Amino acid sequence: QLVESGGGSVQAGGSLRLSCAASAYTYSSYCMGWFRQAPGKGREVVATIYPGGGGKGYADSVRGRFTISRDNAKNTLFLQMNSLKPEDTAIYYCVAAHVTWAQCGKAPWEHRGQGTQVTVS
Repeated sequence: QLVESGGGSVQAGGSLRLSCAASAYTYSSYCMGWFRQAPGKGREVVATIYPGGGGKGYADSVRGRFTISRDNAKNTLFLQMNSLKPEDTAIYYCVAAHVTWAQCGKAPWEHRGQGTQVTVS
């Protein structure tokens, strides 16, 4: 089970930090990530992180502004979002897949949280 928190409303240029608490599984061996979906738009994977946290990937739209990290001891995933823009407004979902680093971000996601709303005005 994945449970997101930390969403909210913020003005453009502000910051938010999303958290995703994982239970029922030891997610340190999982590829994890964040995707977002805005009304009327397709799903966009914004960041991924390898099992163990060694490698990270970002969508061009967020690179340099967002940082993904994980605390495997606490089974928690984070997304630090800085310099937020109105176009970052979306529901953000935490996802996980039990795949190797080579498939991280490419294989279908196996688990997904309920989502947390981020609104930037």
